[in-house]
Amino acid sequence: MFGCCVAGRLLQTDLQQVDETHALFQIPAAEQVNHVCVFLLGTVPFPDGFGATVHFFWPGKGSQVLGMLSNDKPSAIFRLRSAFSSTSAPPSGISTPSAFTSATLSSAPGQVTAILGLALEPLEAIAAQLASIPQAQTQNAMNITPTSTPSSSLAPIVKPADPSVLAEKIAKHLFNYIAGFVPAGTNVGPDSTVSMGVIARWYESFIGKYQGI
Repeated sequence: MFGCCVAGRLLQTDLQQVDETHALFQIPAAEQVNHVCVFLLGTVPFPDGFGATVHFFWPGKGSQVLGMLSNDKPSAIFRLRSAFSSTSAPPSGISTPSAFTSATLSSAPGQVTAILGLALEPLEAIAAQLASIPQAQTQNAMNITPTSTPSSSLAPIVKPADPSVLAEKIAKHLFNYIAGFVPAGTNVGPDSTVSMGVIARWYESFIGKYQGI
């Protein structure tokens, strides 16, 4: 029903069913993990009115709720490294299912195997749990990575050019170009005439410069 993919690794489909409402993935070498994606495979949907909370359990450190999945939100990407710390603990009113904390883990020497757990729950209960998560953690649960942009890197806001000013400049450019083809000694006036070829050449030259910008 679920799939899991750690950034930079192969897709995991080795879901371990703990009981009717709990399942988990083992994440080896968890200390190297930055992001993880969890998703529905599309073969079996959630029952109506149900979804799954996504838990991350680090043996010896603690656990936290990362977010949720549902039929309307069948996939999610979570950032782990910056969100999890040795003091992480579920907020008040949220407990880590024992199905995850009591799982038997196999770890290579010098590495930590963490648990990515999924708990089937009513959507109302899931919403209540996410509402009690602190704001910083909620941003991670909703797949939002807070970012800040230094003021020195902000580009100045440029107002769009006034169309009337732009039209006036184009008209003046055309007038000056055509005036250069009026016979010497002839004043430029309403009765002055030029070949259409002159206007055609101006147009080609103007468009050529515009496209070259």
